[in-house]
Amino acid sequence: MLQRKRNLLSAALATAIVVAMPQVQAQEQNDTESQGEASELDRVTVTGIRRGIEGAISVKKDATSIVEAISAEDIGKLPDVSIAESLARLPGLAAQRVAGRAQVISVRGLSPDFSTTLLNGREMVSTGDNRSVEFDQYPSELISGVTVYKTPDAALIGQGLSGTLDMQTARPLSFDGPVGAIGVRGLHNALGAAADATSYGERINASYITQSEDRRFGFAVGYSHSTTPVQENQVGLYEPWQAIGEGWRPGVTPGTFYSDGIKALRRTGETRRDGLMATLQFRPSNAWTSTLDLFYSKAEQVNTANQFEVHIGDYNGGFDRLQVTNPQVNGNNTFTGGVANNVYPLVRGMYNQREDEIRAFGWNNAFSVGMASIVADVSYSRTERDELNLENNLQRLPSPQLDSVGLEFRQDGFSQIRPGFDYSNPSELFLANTIYGSGYGKVPRVEDELRAVRVTASVPAPESLTLFSDFDFGINHADRQKNKWQPEGNINLGPGGVSAIASDLQYRPVDLGFAGIGAIPAWNVPAAVARYMTFEPVDNLSYLIPKAWQVDEEITTGFVRANIDTQWGAVPVRGNVGVQVQHVDQSSTSRYWDATRPEGQNVQPIVRGKTYTDVLPSLNFAFSLTDDQTLRVALAEQVARPRVDELRASLEFGVNTATGEPGGGGGNPELDPWRAYAFDISYEKYFGARAYLAAAYYYKDLRTYIYTEARDGYDFSDLLVDYVPGPGEPPTQSIGRFTAPYNGEGGSMQGIELTASIPFDLFSDAMRGFGIIASASFNDSDITIPPPPNAQSSVGSESIMLPGLSERVYNLTAYYERNGFEARVSQRRRSDFIGEIGNFDGDRSLRYVVGENITDAQVSYAFGDHTGLGGLSVLFQVSNLTNEAYQTYAGTRDRPLEYIEWGRTYLLGVNYRF
Repeated sequence: MLQRKRNLLSAALATAIVVAMPQVQAQEQNDTESQGEASELDRVTVTGIRRGIEGAISVKKDATSIVEAISAEDIGKLPDVSIAESLARLPGLAAQRVAGRAQVISVRGLSPDFSTTLLNGREMVSTGDNRSVEFDQYPSELISGVTVYKTPDAALIGQGLSGTLDMQTARPLSFDGPVGAIGVRGLHNALGAAADATSYGERINASYITQSEDRRFGFAVGYSHSTTPVQENQVGLYEPWQAIGEGWRPGVTPGTFYSDGIKALRRTGETRRDGLMATLQFRPSNAWTSTLDLFYSKAEQVNTANQFEVHIGDYNGGFDRLQVTNPQVNGNNTFTGGVANNVYPLVRGMYNQREDEIRAFGWNNAFSVGMASIVADVSYSRTERDELNLENNLQRLPSPQLDSVGLEFRQDGFSQIRPGFDYSNPSELFLANTIYGSGYGKVPRVEDELRAVRVTASVPAPESLTLFSDFDFGINHADRQKNKWQPEGNINLGPGGVSAIASDLQYRPVDLGFAGIGAIPAWNVPAAVARYMTFEPVDNLSYLIPKAWQVDEEITTGFVRANIDTQWGAVPVRGNVGVQVQHVDQSSTSRYWDATRPEGQNVQPIVRGKTYTDVLPSLNFAFSLTDDQTLRVALAEQVARPRVDELRASLEFGVNTATGEPGGGGGNPELDPWRAYAFDISYEKYFGARAYLAAAYYYKDLRTYIYTEARDGYDFSDLLVDYVPGPGEPPTQSIGRFTAPYNGEGGSMQGIELTASIPFDLFSDAMRGFGIIASASFNDSDITIPPPPNAQSSVGSESIMLPGLSERVYNLTAYYERNGFEARVSQRRRSDFIGEIGNFDGDRSLRYVVGENITDAQVSYAFGDHTGLGGLSVLFQVSNLTNEAYQTYAGTRDRPLEYIEWGRTYLLGVNYRF
């Protein structure tokens, strides 16, 4: 499976490696021979993209583990608009887009569940239902670098199974003197303005670093603001696609795979984000350094989707006269189009407001006591997420007016919907409680809080232990609590009854011509709810009780690590060997609805949990071979904590009155983590800090995995104490089926990663300024998982591959930089994968995602000091240059689900460094 047909990127990578090896070896030899001819070399100042590349190469070269790195080109200046986009260009990493932005990261073909994110070495909380960080909430202007640890290290606290991503902010005492930067950019989305939303936005950032004259104090502060327009065109089909039965749909042959409906929408709005970081360093003596870190980010997303939708399945507004004429079915027995007659379409407004707030604090004190070093670190981080989701349904009245709608389902491009009526006139569309109801709303809230204390020490090894240079040991205690509530409710008509949307609440119509519909009205959804309707969300109904939960985790981690810096024969060896011991105490508090109890006592509390301990040995060797070559080998036992939402104690249950068998579902606070054995080997050839070639192989044996399954044999006795069967019902059984996440057998996965970072002036001075960074990753796994039962999932009923796994991932950046001018084109590609998408209920749904090919470009010019404008640079960027669509499908590509375009984004701005 690892042998795949090469595309342009892999061919470019292979060519670069083959061409580079002999010529660069010769160039390196010439450079070595010439060293004796000069007693002093001119000092060369590296700037721009080369500075960032060489900084990242130095981090990778000096590490004892297998790592990848990103280094800022300058203060407040990473090469991409977001941290996630920069991370997605690293070997073995891939991004999934959400709302047009690279947001979550997969490492080595495993979903974000398996990785952990740190900020300055401290684990971060998240605003989602799980642990995975949403990277677009961390402004790239405030981050000075990122290190991705692909192999474990006993002293690395909070490490993930697939990888650990450590974001770093600036250390002011590491700078030679005061420095500052200001940047301003305007941006424009190519889809243009619509409804009440603009297509323009801005990014503003400022950073300043200074030190006292005696260099005892250092201070760094940075601020970032961005306003990003939300503009989206989407056509989506309803899930699940399924084979229809005899007589189920007039006009369509039984056994045909058929979707229940289709929608087209234009989403408009904006995302505003403000971020602040500050670092204070105090070094009163060489024996004590104190560092205080503060980080704050607040983001608000507001958008409205103006949508046309039509049901063509079982639920057609209560009408049973649906008839499909001229049905089109392809060779895979999939319905691809026809005319749906006697349907009742909706024009819908869907409003979402989401506020995310992140606070992080860390205080680190490093002491030197004789030959020993002691570090004490305390940290605190907290996130809050508040949402408001509202929807209005507009319908044609006064009597139901059934329509005939032409359909053409496309797997590459926007599917087409051609209604017979004109739905552009708002005076002919009404808010009403008929047919589909007038609306629905939710107000989810998530809180995540983490406190941690760490003490570590390092002592030199006794002279008799020549293998080891020193020993590290320490302990870390982390206390985490995550809560979620999700009140919901119908949005009903107020005293005024059936109403049309007044003109003062209407926006410009949105054009759904891309889907064949034409214009439909757009309006202020919250204002319409306030004027015409009532909305009183609750969380105490039977189907809402399980949506509120709390998960608590206390994790105590102790470690011992022996560091190696010696020589085996003629080969210098660096590395470490150690063990980490994790003790976990996890529990969850929730409620369940007990229909067997008297009215008023139906809501009952539930608390469950468990404790366990893992012993995790690890080993990292880096062999320094001749000619600046490094061979790395790593062995480890690894774990990844279960998803937080899988640990919830929530449950719901009932009794089948026909059989007396109980059944239910929920979370599982008694889950063990994923556990794996890992082996890594990497060969790296460096050319100083200017270039490198690398080939790596990894193998992971996942001894356990977590599956959502419906299992028989669950004892419901404690939940049925007061249950009395009704008249004529059979006796109640105590054993039934329960659907929840369970630990099960795992499997293996492996991969190859090839990387080249080469400036072309290594071959010839005529190529000075040109260079490439290229990587290709090939992943394979024999692990298959069953799709979640009893859930709307688009992956079908057969076992599926690992979520997040792309078998092929490619990255290529070609650049030119000389005399202040810089140009670069970056492309990242990944093959199809199974992604996790939030559904209407706020739960995750698995869908096949079509592999993406995202291209970005940038040109800039930095003025030299001789111009009188030294420190000033101008830049122009284009993100998503080819307007790559985001596509999902159900099982096979001819059963499309979503086709979304977010448009190109153009940025024009200036930076000033002082």
